[in-house]
Amino acid sequence: MRVPLSWLREYVDLPATETGRDVQAKLVSAGLEVETVEQLGAGLKGPLVVGKVLTIEELEGFKKPIRFCTVDVGTANGTGEPQEIVCGARNFSVGDKVVVVLPGAVLPGDFAIAARKTYGRTSHGMICSGDELGMGGSSGWGEGGIIVLPPEHEAGSDAIALLELVDEVLDIAVTPDRGYCLSLRGVARETAIAYGLALRDPALLDVPAPNSYGHPVKVADPRGCDRFTARTVTGLDPEAHSPIWLRRRLQKAGMRPISLAVDITNYVMLELGQPLHAYDRSRLEGAIGVRRARPGEKITTLDGVQRVLDAQDLVITDDRGPIGLAGVMGGANTEIADTTAHPETGETQGTTDVVIEAAHFDAISIARTARRHKLASEASKRFERGVDPQAAAAAAQRTVDLLVLLAGGSAGAGVTEIIAPSAPHTITMPADHPDRVAGVTYGRETVVRRLQQIGCDVYGQDELVVTVPSWRPDLGEPNDLAEEVIRLEGYENLPSTLPTPPSGRGLTERQRLHRRVGRALAGAGYVEALNYPFLGDAALDALGLPADDDRRRTVTLVNPLSDEEPALRTTLLPGLLTALRRNDGRGSHDLALFETGLVFLPTGHETVPVRLPVDRRPTDEEVAALDAALPRQPRHAAVVLAGAREQAGWWGRGRPAQWSDAVEAARTVAREAGAELTVRAGQYEPWHPGRCAALFAAVDGEETLLGHAGELHPRVVKALGLPERSCAMEIDLDLLERAGTGVIKAPRISTYPVATQDVALVVPGEVPAAEVERALREGAGELLESLRLFDVFAGEQIGEGHKSLAYALRFRAADRTLTVDEATAARDAAVALAAERTGAVLRGA
Repeated sequence: MRVPLSWLREYVDLPATETGRDVQAKLVSAGLEVETVEQLGAGLKGPLVVGKVLTIEELEGFKKPIRFCTVDVGTANGTGEPQEIVCGARNFSVGDKVVVVLPGAVLPGDFAIAARKTYGRTSHGMICSGDELGMGGSSGWGEGGIIVLPPEHEAGSDAIALLELVDEVLDIAVTPDRGYCLSLRGVARETAIAYGLALRDPALLDVPAPNSYGHPVKVADPRGCDRFTARTVTGLDPEAHSPIWLRRRLQKAGMRPISLAVDITNYVMLELGQPLHAYDRSRLEGAIGVRRARPGEKITTLDGVQRVLDAQDLVITDDRGPIGLAGVMGGANTEIADTTAHPETGETQGTTDVVIEAAHFDAISIARTARRHKLASEASKRFERGVDPQAAAAAAQRTVDLLVLLAGGSAGAGVTEIIAPSAPHTITMPADHPDRVAGVTYGRETVVRRLQQIGCDVYGQDELVVTVPSWRPDLGEPNDLAEEVIRLEGYENLPSTLPTPPSGRGLTERQRLHRRVGRALAGAGYVEALNYPFLGDAALDALGLPADDDRRRTVTLVNPLSDEEPALRTTLLPGLLTALRRNDGRGSHDLALFETGLVFLPTGHETVPVRLPVDRRPTDEEVAALDAALPRQPRHAAVVLAGAREQAGWWGRGRPAQWSDAVEAARTVAREAGAELTVRAGQYEPWHPGRCAALFAAVDGEETLLGHAGELHPRVVKALGLPERSCAMEIDLDLLERAGTGVIKAPRISTYPVATQDVALVVPGEVPAAEVERALREGAGELLESLRLFDVFAGEQIGEGHKSLAYALRFRAADRTLTVDEATAARDAAVALAAERTGAVLRGA
């Protein structure tokens, strides 16, 4: 919300010495987010005056049209003689009033004006456009060209004051709970409170009582529209234009002047916060209605787009059907007509009779309609944050008064007002509740005074009964009232008191595992990438997940940040792969990323959540009921790799990342949990069917699938735009914790030497190396310290359908030096058991 300081002063008698920066500090202290204070006309120095164009001479022989003009600037030039000016613009004529800057002046941007020779003539000044004066191109007086003023302004008069070029504008970021501050009325109220001054409320107008003579209105959905006021103004002058002060205020507030009727409705909306709409009465057929749309109905809105309506859309209708999206945008079939001249008679044609709508609509309905049609407007922005329903009649009256004053119209005697019965909202609160919330003693008098300042009616002594003002729908419970007292007393006055927490029990085993996994992966060369926990169907489609895959059963958010990602993630891979693609596209091609976080898996048995109290600790039953309403949320760990895993250099050749690195990442994670993984070939989207490893471990005595690792499917790589041969791993940390041995014990360090034995075994090609390794470990017995696969070979020497697995076995005893015979015996026992279980044969035997 852009608030011109000159406009704000109309409602609050601020001291003349107060600047925009001073007002900003006060409002920020009161809790408003005043982002910037824009200095309009900074550096502007006159003389800048109104001029009347006397003559125009077209100069020939140049690449672009050039005009030599004489302009009457009165006595502003000191001589009273016409001012000679060279100008290239063509949107003005002889007799027009324009804005002239004379030599010696300085325009915004430190642009000094002096007499200079150009195009063979001497130009003594410049005829100005809105851009050159810092007004922007949408000035409303010759779009993008010279400002052409109304004829009544005297030549030589000061244009700086006329165009209100020097001002300060506060740019306020209005939070969703402060919808009343999307108006000068709301900001002025906060300013008056901050300065302790009186407020001149612009909504305090004499409004005639409703009668039966007004334009007929039928509200079929009183829940969606609880108040509708209709007023009529006739006999408008089609040639009437918005005065300069009105156009300038709209511009400073960030709106573009359009036409008088539309400008007035926008002006009143900015002033009072009540969106309005003006209909051309000659284009209305029958009564105005308010109802829900029928499925399949269509409407062409003012932006020229035809929209198919939803059954939940609230629409304004006449006898023909929808003529507007309620609270969002009007329809093109009843808009105020542009003023035109009749092609034969030359008679001016345009809108002369208007019907003014000032209504109050349901905030949620308007917000959903605006989002559904991707049609955010100034009106919808206000309605969805909450509009004062009591201001509708005053806003309609203010609009009527301005139309009568500026367009020469006559106010119709009829006043239509439809109101759904409702009671004011009251809140019961202990008088010391703000004291207990803030930890500061304010006292009853301060609490009552502050609540009355924001417009509340307060009764009672120890127990206060507070009636909330109609313009504050955000005040719903005692804590909201406490917040108002605290912010007006000043957040900066709250003491910084650190609470004394009770002694805790330290981190849980789940938390410790989470941290250990993160440290281990970082130590292995991975970089942590934290991603948003949201996804959409497009991400799951790109992963190639079948329709019946459990990962497609998602928890959908009621108010997602993005319509393209409305669900909570069931896998960590979409976010990580997006980060991989983004970094690869920015030139980082050797990547190893990891993330640990929650995934959200609905069970189908979730219950409706209970609303927990805030005045006490929830009971165990209430916490259990809340937990039952949540989906299952296991913690996962995932990695993605692309490019080189080992860099090339003077030390030798590098090595690209491959599926085995993803499997090793899973083993790294498992070691932190003290769990032993069993790796088998698997098929699972989005991995390559021939390069996918299924990760198993014993959980509660049963072998359980924990995750997958390997190279991604080429179709997935292409769909997501990833580097070739990208790899990934994802594993369930909660299951891994259950499969682990708990706290990892430090290994014993032996003082005796190690005995190393290498063995190469030939096995059928379909036998997993993990099974051979398991048999070797079991057969070697207690003397085996470690086992490492260091070579895999397949070729003619081995035989078709077979492979050679070479292992390095390290033997060590805790109490003695092993003999060669002991180490050999242990090795032979290991080989024998491997031969028995897997059909392994010693290579070369």
